[in-house]
Amino acid sequence: MLVAVVIAVGLAVQVVPGFTSAELTVDQNFSRNHNPVLTGLALAFNLLFEPVVGAMVVLATSLYLLLIRRSPQKAVLFALTVGSGWLSCQLFKVVIGRIRPDPALLLDPLAPEPVSNSFPSGHTCLAVALALAAYFVARGTRVEKPVLWTGMILAVIVGWSRVYIGAHYPLDVMASFPATIGVVVLMAGLWNRQAPSIVARFQSARDRRATMDS
Repeated sequence: MLVAVVIAVGLAVQVVPGFTSAELTVDQNFSRNHNPVLTGLALAFNLLFEPVVGAMVVLATSLYLLLIRRSPQKAVLFALTVGSGWLSCQLFKVVIGRIRPDPALLLDPLAPEPVSNSFPSGHTCLAVALALAAYFVARGTRVEKPVLWTGMILAVIVGWSRVYIGAHYPLDVMASFPATIGVVVLMAGLWNRQAPSIVARFQSARDRRATMDS
């Protein structure tokens, strides 16, 4: 249902007059009122949540969970959660086909992007996916709720930064939350259904090998 709503909103934005011009006004207001502190914060998030850095974070965290924490299930779950939530964003972009705000229409475009699809925001989808992945890893511990709330607040800030620098319209950012959550919920359902049997088969094979070696 969340995925269907996101697609419906994205298509409506494309065909209903007035949506884009109203959202562009928000971007232009931000662009006219930049200040050094907020600009530095927004540009920092622009860098920290770009695709290359995001991929490195996912790889490093998954390896930490696998090699240091000795938890292959959590390593796989973390990678699948971020990957499904983040990469599905690209599918929404292709389906909707909304073009980014034109930097030429902004007084102070801070990080001009090449002409490309913008609905939903990839940076925001990554932040939401990381928040959910961290929550799944922390689930069952006393820090699970603080981890989730901290992650979601961070995702909101990332979303704000995308509008502040003029890279996205407000609805691009807002749609990133239900889009990512919807896909991750679907992935989690499949995980809960399939993971126990896969783990059981893996453990059975490992036990057989141990018995043969002994």
